[in-house]
Amino acid sequence: MSAQNYQQGYSAQPQQQQGYSAPPPPAYDQQQQPQSTLSYNEHQQFDYDDSSTNALKPPPINYATKPQESGETFNDRFKVEKPKWNDIPFTLFFLLVVAGFIAIAVITLRAWAQTYGFQGKGIYSNNNSYSLDTNAAILFCFVTVVAFVFAIVLIALMRAFTKFFIYLAFIVSIIVGIGTAIFYLAMHYYSAGIVFLIFGVLQVFFFIGMRSRIPFATLVFGTIIDVTRSNPSIFGMALAGTIVSTAFSFLFSMVIVATYMKYDPNADNPGCNVSGGSCSNGKLIGVLVFVSFAGFYITEVIKNVTHTTICGIYGTWYYCSKSDQGMPRRPALGSLRRALTYSFGSISFGSLIVAIVNLIRYLLDFARSAAQQDMGNDIVRAILMCLVCFAQCFMGIIEWMVTYFNHYAYTFVALYGRAYIPAARDTWTVIRARGIDALINDCLIDHLLTFTQMLLGYLCAMMGYCFLRFTRPRYNSSGGYFAIITMYSMFIGIQVGATVMVAVRAGTATLFVALAKDPEVFRLSYPDTYHKMLETYPAVREKLNFRE
Repeated sequence: MSAQNYQQGYSAQPQQQQGYSAPPPPAYDQQQQPQSTLSYNEHQQFDYDDSSTNALKPPPINYATKPQESGETFNDRFKVEKPKWNDIPFTLFFLLVVAGFIAIAVITLRAWAQTYGFQGKGIYSNNNSYSLDTNAAILFCFVTVVAFVFAIVLIALMRAFTKFFIYLAFIVSIIVGIGTAIFYLAMHYYSAGIVFLIFGVLQVFFFIGMRSRIPFATLVFGTIIDVTRSNPSIFGMALAGTIVSTAFSFLFSMVIVATYMKYDPNADNPGCNVSGGSCSNGKLIGVLVFVSFAGFYITEVIKNVTHTTICGIYGTWYYCSKSDQGMPRRPALGSLRRALTYSFGSISFGSLIVAIVNLIRYLLDFARSAAQQDMGNDIVRAILMCLVCFAQCFMGIIEWMVTYFNHYAYTFVALYGRAYIPAARDTWTVIRARGIDALINDCLIDHLLTFTQMLLGYLCAMMGYCFLRFTRPRYNSSGGYFAIITMYSMFIGIQVGATVMVAVRAGTATLFVALAKDPEVFRLSYPDTYHKMLETYPAVREKLNFRE
């Protein structure tokens, strides 16, 4: 590209809006090579020497080379003035929830062990005809392993491909969604079939409407994947988070099954005669609600600790990879330490909001299942089903908005040591200034990863359903547990997938936040990529001012 074209690309100053401070345009001539330097000072600001950026074209970037590490640590490089433990009440609340979950796990799993002969030792060897048993436990273990394996395969695809993966994620997700709907409709499981059909049709319309924005998403996606090649600790942290999330999914599945074994009020249930309390429908429902909430909450915290840690790693790449001091030592460990100490309360705060919304959604799933099975009047049943579906759609939108908001807020938590409320305020500054349409629609990466999670959810839900169809356990002789098994199988697939995909999701969030706060850092560090990004997203040159 000629120097004249470069100059034209920067000659027009961006329209000034409140909160913006546009960086000055660089100057080019036909002689010298660029030798811009980027240095770091103790106040986490950057000093630039851009006096000699007179090249016709910047040199190519070698992402495969690991940036040189300096003697400083993550905390030395990203200092927080007067560090403190943020949002402590939410840390304490999370610990109480974990303690409650452990207590219920001990009671229910002990009851399972004491009635092991009745509950069975495998898929078929059981006498239980009224509630979940060892068959269901094996089912959930199988689903968790499948989700983990598919998630690892998707990581490999993400590292090997860029644009192809974006199209693949869309097309396969649409095919699997509609295929699952057809499968359920053919099996006369109409409620699940209709829901999956709606998801599939919506994805088709979204793909048609957003194809023109895929080039920018491809550029961002490719940049993030290139960063992971020179920073293997990113996928290392994602893998560690996936292992922890998968292990907890195993425990969560066992506790759900053991809760039915212990508290189901059926007269033939031997679990009612062991220690841990009597059986009743109210107690069963109450324990299930708490266990489900604890499962959502703990899984969300695991995912967000991983997300926040990886945001810190991406932040060191953005600010330090081309600085004079180089990368800090062990950025993953330093970022993880901050996420588990000063920032853990903020992570627990944001995760609690998502967990409450998830709990409401799954309670609506139970309500829909009950309305479908128990109501004798077809008109009343249809009205209730419509109301529940409307409520589910509304809560789905709320969940998406909260999750999307947290997606960026945790970047401020990771890099700048913000508490949750100040981080949320800074996130709102980004959304208000850039425009919700710009942030949401100009980058499809987050949506693509969500579709990938849904793909894992579809596969796990179908496997859970097929497992029941082929093994024919006695407790499901009437078909009443199809909805419960399908719901929890899909939940396991989505949550395991969310933890794996956080490696890319955190990268896109960090890149957008850092570009909004310090775009000149990226311009001087990676000028070629910056110019390509400018062609598809002109607002990238505008700097936002945040309250300290």
